[in-house]
Amino acid sequence: MTTLLTLAVLVLVAIAIWQLTKIFELSQLKTEQHQIATDSDNKNNGYMLFAFLVFIYGITIFSFWKYGKFLLPDAGSAHGEEYDSLMLVSMVIIFIVQTLTQALLHYFGYKYAGKKGQKALFYADNDRLEFIWTIIPVIVLAGLILWGLYTWTTIMDVNDEDDPLIVELYAQQFNWTARYGGGDNVLGSANVRLIDIDKANVLGLDEADTYAHDDVIVKELHLPVGRKVNFKMRSQDVLHSAYMPHFRAQMNCVPGMITEFSFTPIYTTEEMRMNQDVVDKVKRTNKLRAKKAVRTGEAIDPWEFDYILLCNKICGKSHYNMQMKIIVETEEEYNEWMKGQSTFAEMVMKDESSPAFNTVSSVSIGE
Repeated sequence: MTTLLTLAVLVLVAIAIWQLTKIFELSQLKTEQHQIATDSDNKNNGYMLFAFLVFIYGITIFSFWKYGKFLLPDAGSAHGEEYDSLMLVSMVIIFIVQTLTQALLHYFGYKYAGKKGQKALFYADNDRLEFIWTIIPVIVLAGLILWGLYTWTTIMDVNDEDDPLIVELYAQQFNWTARYGGGDNVLGSANVRLIDIDKANVLGLDEADTYAHDDVIVKELHLPVGRKVNFKMRSQDVLHSAYMPHFRAQMNCVPGMITEFSFTPIYTTEEMRMNQDVVDKVKRTNKLRAKKAVRTGEAIDPWEFDYILLCNKICGKSHYNMQMKIIVETEEEYNEWMKGQSTFAEMVMKDESSPAFNTVSSVSIGE
């Protein structure tokens, strides 16, 4: 692949240099003008149009065959199926329209190539044609927009029905921190002005707010399967974006305000690991890792699939490494895990020597 890309770059550079020389020739006043296209030139251009048409269709088919396996597996959220359906229909329509329009464009370019003494037929106007090529896109786009608005409204229906789990995602350069509402499932008040590094109050929770005392702060996100989760998102410094691709969920984290997103996980991590697309991806990945281990002599552990939270905004030099592991488990497993976590009051308000998070090593604001 690297060799192919290098050759492509070299070819494009050569074409660019050739075009620059042509521009230079045309810019010379005394240069003889011989740039008028002949019938032979027009005919050759027609053949080249057909060749380019075959090329773009060929590269499209190759891309589907070669890179189709890198698409995401089945959605792990309740709304994901409808989201994927909307995406699929939109892409199919785009592909069909692109195929037809490009075929017609290149065909007409060949069939009606310029010939000496031949004049092109000119229509001043044609109401029927204009109506057809206007009304069809209007109907298709209106349908897609209305379907998209309905889907978006359904996905963004963040409410407190069905006893949702309340979780805060706190973004900062370059890591994520999650906060649960604790036993009362209510997040305590917080503000960046209340951040106190000396006391390990790195999220700026208000110690005077009793709702904050039982909040649980972690560096690994656990979610119970089948239960709706309402996410409250904050950013400490710059614009981030909470992106959970396997749940088809994304929302910007904006400094100075709280944004929200909601979804219901439908597959546990273990169940998703049994998905055939995921199994195939794990095999391909570990095959590459094994080859690299042989080539470099390094010990590389096999990779195992996990849900993941990423930042989808270029937020700085370590943006690529801003991620958090997400574990979807049964309600019983989630409750058992939660029992082992320390609350904000236990970690910060009583014992200041304890770590700032429920993790082996704490992460400071300035990391």
